[in-house]
Amino acid sequence: MKSEILAHLDDATYLEKLYRTNKTSFKRDFSLLYPELQGHSLADAWNARLHYEQDEINWGSSRELIGVLLLCLLAILIAKLPVWASLNPELFYSRNIGFIVFPLLTAYFAWKNQLPLSKLLIIGGFTIAGVLFINLLPNNPKSDTLVLSCLHLILFLWSIVGVAFVGKDLKNEERRLDYLRYNGDLIVMTTLILLSGVIMTGITLGLFSLIDFDIKNWYFEYVVVGGLASAPIVGTYLTQSNPQLVSKVSPVIARVFSPLVLVMLVIYLGAIVYSAKDPYKDREFLLFFNALLVGVMAIIFFSIAESSKTSNSTAQIWILFLLSVVTIVINGIALSAILFRISSWGITPNRMAVLGGNILILIHLFLVTAQLYKVVFKRETLTSVGKIIAFYLPVYSIWTIIVTFLFPVLFGNR
Repeated sequence: MKSEILAHLDDATYLEKLYRTNKTSFKRDFSLLYPELQGHSLADAWNARLHYEQDEINWGSSRELIGVLLLCLLAILIAKLPVWASLNPELFYSRNIGFIVFPLLTAYFAWKNQLPLSKLLIIGGFTIAGVLFINLLPNNPKSDTLVLSCLHLILFLWSIVGVAFVGKDLKNEERRLDYLRYNGDLIVMTTLILLSGVIMTGITLGLFSLIDFDIKNWYFEYVVVGGLASAPIVGTYLTQSNPQLVSKVSPVIARVFSPLVLVMLVIYLGAIVYSAKDPYKDREFLLFFNALLVGVMAIIFFSIAESSKTSNSTAQIWILFLLSVVTIVINGIALSAILFRISSWGITPNRMAVLGGNILILIHLFLVTAQLYKVVFKRETLTSVGKIIAFYLPVYSIWTIIVTFLFPVLFGNR
């Protein structure tokens, strides 16, 4: 797109058409070119337009607000369904907690991106299939396949939200990377909303206790549950309507946490050598080790998604490269421990799920690390790393489908 911008710099109509074709790519490439175009009247105008940030919060149109309000009410309705429909709360939430928010976020992005009917039917079909499948599985709390299916169903629903977010062109890697950025921004915004809710809860309960009104049970049962169900939807609406709210916070968090996590991991790996913990025989420690791996990988991908948009700081790239290398070491230890347990005690649904997930993560990490190596030593751009991350994301979606829908068939009620 850079070459097209330069070739048609004096053609306002063509630039407008180019911008509307892919706004994200246009803004990124134009921002990289602008330092050498500064002083050109049309370039200056485009720079002002692309980087204009309003001071007030944009609450959108009344139609949008009504739509978001309806989605929040639906989320609360689903969250309170066990009470109103006399269902077993433990059974309902263990299987359906993902349906409280994710389908509603899918609906929001499908409406925002004006998806065609054919895609809406496909997305709706997959969501309904998930509802029916997970609720028709036999009720056996000790079943590993049931637990795995419930956990991976949440990731499956997250993938469906991604499909709706990307929009009409599912092959658009920049939009896939934008989805990762959105998730980071949503975490920041939702955390702020929930912190505000905690403060409000403390003040409200304190005030009513002063006049001898005990509203604690009612408040937690309705207000708190409703707030938890609505927070991701409200956070999504605010981040999409007002990207300036967290656009500067997320990159700072990425830059701060990346070096801290790197130092922590190096110290932690050294401490493992002197500890009595053995991932090859200690099952709980291995589970924690894998959770640590997934968390660190998420931090790497989020940091790369944010850094590829904001800067190409050499120090930051080095940190991401070293963090990726250390994470590969962690993955290697976890993978060898899983293979050891399979060879010693045989195949189980849990071991197969963790083995498959670790192999996929290891392959992805190798691809990302190799690309980061080229950025560090061969001066390629960080954008190429983002493309590798975005290209590989559908692989995880396929794995969630396998674990969610095929594992109960392959392993039965084990």
